[in-house]
Amino acid sequence: MYTHSGSAMLTDVVTLPTLILGIGNVLLSDDGVGIHVIRALQAMQKSGEVAASVALRDGGTIGLSLLTEFADYPSLIAVDAAELGAAPGTVRTFLGDEMDRQLGGTKRSAHEVALSDLIGAAHLSGSAPAMRALIAIQPASTDWGLEPTDAVKAAVPVACAVALSIMKDWSHA
Repeated sequence: MYTHSGSAMLTDVVTLPTLILGIGNVLLSDDGVGIHVIRALQAMQKSGEVAASVALRDGGTIGLSLLTEFADYPSLIAVDAAELGAAPGTVRTFLGDEMDRQLGGTKRSAHEVALSDLIGAAHLSGSAPAMRALIAIQPASTDWGLEPTDAVKAAVPVACAVALSIMKDWSHA
C-alpha cells in the first residue's frame, strides 16, 4: 500500500500521460467522492497546479465504454469510495497488483464491481495501464444527499495531494 507524505505540485514535473478517473454517484453523499476529487483537481488544473496533459474524467458509475480511453494512457489513477473497515474519510492507496487485489475483494457498490470488471477487461485486452493506482476513501454515508459528510469532504484535498504525489513518483520511475 502506498503512503503519502507531504504535498506535491505538478507545475515543473514532466508527467506521463495520466488518466485520473473519478468514480461514484454524487446523489449518494460520500459515494460521489471520486467525482468531488476530480472537480477539485480540475480547479487545480485551471490554476496551473496540475499539468494540462493529465486527463481528468468523471467516470460516474462507470462502464466498459471507458476501456477505450486506457489505450491513450500508460498510467491510471482511479478515485472511489470503498469499504476499508476504517474511520470515515480514511484515504488508502493501492498500486498495481495491490489495486487489482483490492478490487477483487468485497464490493459495497455497483461501481466497485464495474471498476473491477473494467480493469479485468483491460488486462484481457492488453490495454491495462502499466502504472495504475486506486485511491480509496472510506465513506460514512451512502444515503441520498448531494454533499459528502464532513469527514469525507476533508479527505478530498488529501486524495488530490496523493494523486499528485503518485504522478510525481511515476515521473521519476
